[in-house]
Amino acid sequence: MKRLSAGAAILALTSGMTMAQTPAVPDNLEKLSNFQSTGTTDFTVIEQGGEYAEGIKATLEKITLPDGFKIELYAIVPDARHMAVGPQGIVTFVGTRKDKVWAVTDRNKDRKADEVKDFAPSLTFTIPNGPCFSDDGFLYIAEQNRVLLFPAAEFFYESPDVAAFNLVAQGDLIPEDEESFNHTARVCKIGPDGMIYISLGQPFNVPAPEKMEKYNKHGIGGMIRMNTDGTGREVYTRGIRNSVGHDFHPETGELWFTDNQVDGMGDEIPPGELNRIPAAGMWYGFPYYGG
Repeated sequence: MKRLSAGAAILALTSGMTMAQTPAVPDNLEKLSNFQSTGTTDFTVIEQGGEYAEGIKATLEKITLPDGFKIELYAIVPDARHMAVGPQGIVTFVGTRKDKVWAVTDRNKDRKADEVKDFAPSLTFTIPNGPCFSDDGFLYIAEQNRVLLFPAAEFFYESPDVAAFNLVAQGDLIPEDEESFNHTARVCKIGPDGMIYISLGQPFNVPAPEKMEKYNKHGIGGMIRMNTDGTGREVYTRGIRNSVGHDFHPETGELWFTDNQVDGMGDEIPPGELNRIPAAGMWYGFPYYGG
């Protein structure tokens, strides 16, 4: 079992610091899809105490909040990005822009993590930024160019081997020649219609005009949706530069999303956006308009 010192923390928000990458492991997806053992035995376990944790706690004591609010350290999680809380409320799956998904366990539900270790260490992830759960407890993880399905993540997460399947196979989420290090941290959410919605950021600050036909076709610089068995894929909306957060209004069912706008024009020009989508097929202006 590998133990690493802290690299990030989950609070009421997430923050992080860079840590060394562990060696790559073979992609055992085919074995896991057939419920076969991969022979993987090691987890990477993150130390939850120590000087780094104490430093965070000391910083939090200096934060002034409105009446009725409280902030405290929940877990040390390296490179923490998007989170998906399991339906049972015991384990939270945390995505990263690196090669890890972390399982954060709070077994006694005292609002402090008991353990943080890597989820499915027998798999090789590539920018597994976006985990999300369906109402029936299936975990989906949107990567740079793949979407994986874990139908019993809360049951299997204690083991290095977990039941895992392709929802969107490697290379089928976007054309492989559009893979980039930039703006490929996906987010996903299951909608009231039972479909999975995935944001696909485009890789440029502002793309060249000749890219737009391809991007509009595949939903790059927009959002796609599909059934949770991978069928029925369609482009849901376009004209988005790079959304890294979306969710559905609990009463109206409308989808709201962030859009990080163009760099290099000033701190507030154009302003970032928080938008809602009342219907499919809408266009939100990028790359011609922003703010």
